Amino acid sequence: MKVRKWVKATFIIFIIFAVMFININKIGDEEKRVDYSSLVYEKLKDYNVSQEFITWIDKNYKDSLEKLDDLLKTKDYDLSFWHKVTGYSYIVLNDLYNNKYDNMDNIKMLELKEASTISIVGDVSLADNWYIMPKYDERGKKVLGILSNDVVEMMNNSDVMIANSEFTISKRGTALSGKQYTFRAKPERLSIYYEMGIDMVTLANNHVYDFGQTAFLDMLDSFVEYNIPHIGAGRNIEEAKKPYYFIINGYKFAFVNATRAEKYIMTPEAKENTPGVFRCYDPTNLINLIKEVKLESDYVITIIHFGKEGSHELEKEQIDVAKKSIDAGASVVVGHHAHTLQGVEIYKDKPIIYNLGDFIFNSESEETAMFQIKLDQDGNMDYYLIPALQQNCYTKFLKDNDKQKLINKINSWSINAKILEDGKIISS
Repeated sequence: MKVRKWVKATFIIFIIFAVMFININKIGDEEKRVDYSSLVYEKLKDYNVSQEFITWIDKNYKDSLEKLDDLLKTKDYDLSFWHKVTGYSYIVLNDLYNNKYDNMDNIKMLELKEASTISIVGDVSLADNWYIMPKYDERGKKVLGILSNDVVEMMNNSDVMIANSEFTISKRGTALSGKQYTFRAKPERLSIYYEMGIDMVTLANNHVYDFGQTAFLDMLDSFVEYNIPHIGAGRNIEEAKKPYYFIINGYKFAFVNATRAEKYIMTPEAKENTPGVFRCYDPTNLINLIKEVKLESDYVITIIHFGKEGSHELEKEQIDVAKKSIDAGASVVVGHHAHTLQGVEIYKDKPIIYNLGDFIFNSESEETAMFQIKLDQDGNMDYYLIPALQQNCYTKFLKDNDKQKLINKINSWSINAKILEDGKIISS
């Protein structure tokens, strides 16, 4: 009996000491956690990093301050440290800390990945009164009737897929008088963008206003109804120039879109109280926008509708606005409109893809390409052009000799850039 009492007492004492040991360790861990917060603040207070921000990081990103402190022991402070320890850039973290995204309708945060792909193609027409949609209906294969399986697969596998939507969307309106080509689709055609895997469209072009203001406004409403982000056009200038943001691999990408495509200008420019597109015939407004957006973004991708139709030759104005965009802070400049491919230039270590031409637009045989940005966890970007051919209202990737022949052509049109066999763009 006494032995049982002794065993019971011993067991109770053991439990008490075990609980005390656990609690002491918890207190120690807590002190250690608070200590890292203090250590990091002391090292960063001269860099305009507040104690409140560091405390918020400690609360939301486990072990990040310990990792940050380790980095600060061996290297001078760099903003890239924040992404290394949390998975998000300092700009994104600061936005989240300030609840900036809560009331934004022009941002989408993607899941963190080891690597991500942004893909961009040129002109797309889903107009009912033009070539592609009749073939889409006639062939009865949905999107596979106008795009090859590997094209559709690559589009859907892209983390962000962007196309130039070059038609208006409405069952109303009247074709603009004196305009040779006018394109209009019924709203339900937008479901085809789902089949393509389109995540956003650019609208700063010369065909979104083909059937006047009523149809133009219907088009804007349709994109909202179908939940397809769009840039470059709006009910007023603020809406037309409004960027769209994607958080990709923890980095904040801003996309902006403008046009300088018409020789005889018939598409209205958005003004303070009137609808239209965002223009850059005078690039001042575009340049100012890029500068403004760059202050709050890690990368700015500028997409411009420009270039001489049917020509591989570059216009002086094209080169000028593209380089000014990079000078202002753009990381990449991509163009379309010429209905054909043009060359590539590396300017200040940043690529200018002067023209992607038609992607799936008409019945003509046109060489085209998909442009891709490959982004890794460290924010490094590699660039690729994937050669393709639009023929008989059907677009497919080129293979083998046909692929290499087109790469050789693009290289012959390019400035300070070379496309490798796998499509990778490098400085030449």
